[in-house]
This record gives sequence, structure tokens and C-alpha cells, in this order.
Amino acid sequence: MSSSSRNAKKNTLLKIAEVVGSILDTVLKIAIIVFLAMVIYRGALVAYDYGYRVFTEAPVSVGEGRIISVEIKADMSGRDIGEMLQRKGLIRDSRIFYIQELLSEHRGKEVPGIYDLSTAMTAEEMLAVISPTGEETEEEEEAPAIPEPVEELYIPEDDMEGAADAEPATVE
Repeated sequence: MSSSSRNAKKNTLLKIAEVVGSILDTVLKIAIIVFLAMVIYRGALVAYDYGYRVFTEAPVSVGEGRIISVEIKADMSGRDIGEMLQRKGLIRDSRIFYIQELLSEHRGKEVPGIYDLSTAMTAEEMLAVISPTGEETEEEEEAPAIPEPVEELYIPEDDMEGAADAEPATVE
């Protein structure tokens, strides 16, 4: 064999190896892109589900539900309260409750004590019970009494003769 035929074979093998390497490189890049797209898609689904549940989480049971007594201690955080409520069957997910507590107007206002909570309550309702504020009672006491409307009597036009100068009758 001559050296030119060896060089030609060598060049052909190098070109084939270069093409195969280029194809493998492209396939690997496509596989990485597909994998990343799937991870991002699944992450977006989980994030959407959590976000949706934070704002629309329904009570554990419909109707009257079961009344369960819980004790809130002074050293309990929102996360601890959520874990306890989940163990007692009052909520489905303690992490969702914790996020709801962080976003709530009741954040950090939980008062230690024993409370009766229902499985028919939402997380926001439970937070309102364990975070009592004096504002609700003050507003109720300060609200002025609204007088009941006075109804005017209907008098048919036939009976209106001579009543043109009279004022409408009122019912009290």
C-alpha cells in the first residue's frame, strides 16, 4: 500500500469521526435542552398549584365539620401551628398554611390559648380565631344604629280628593 492511500483512509476515518462527533454533540445538546424544559415545566406546575391553593384552599370538610380543640403555645411559630393543625386533621398541608399565615393580616398575632376550631373552617378563618383583635368588638360597639326606613302608605287616586294638601301618612 502506498502512503497516499493510507493518508486517504486516514482522512476518511477522521472525517467520519468528526461527523459522528458532531452528531453526538448535537444530540446531547438537544437532550439537555429537552430535560431543562421538562424541569422548568414541572417546576412551573408545582409553583402554580401552590399559588392557587394558597388563595383558594377549601376547608377539609363541607357542612358543619368536626370541632377540634387545639392549644396554641406562646413559643409556637406559624410553621409549628400549621404542623399541629395538619396532625389534628384541620388542614391538608402545613406548608400551604404557613404561606397563608405569612401573607395574612394575622401574621405573628396568634394569641396563646385553647381554641375550638372546625374542619369546616378555612385557614383564614382559623387564623382569625387564634389571632383575636379588639378591633372587631370596638367596631360593633361604635357603629351607629341605623333607623328603619319609614314606609309611605299608598292611597289610590280615587281617595285622593281633598287629600292634596295632606302630608303622606307614615307607619311606625
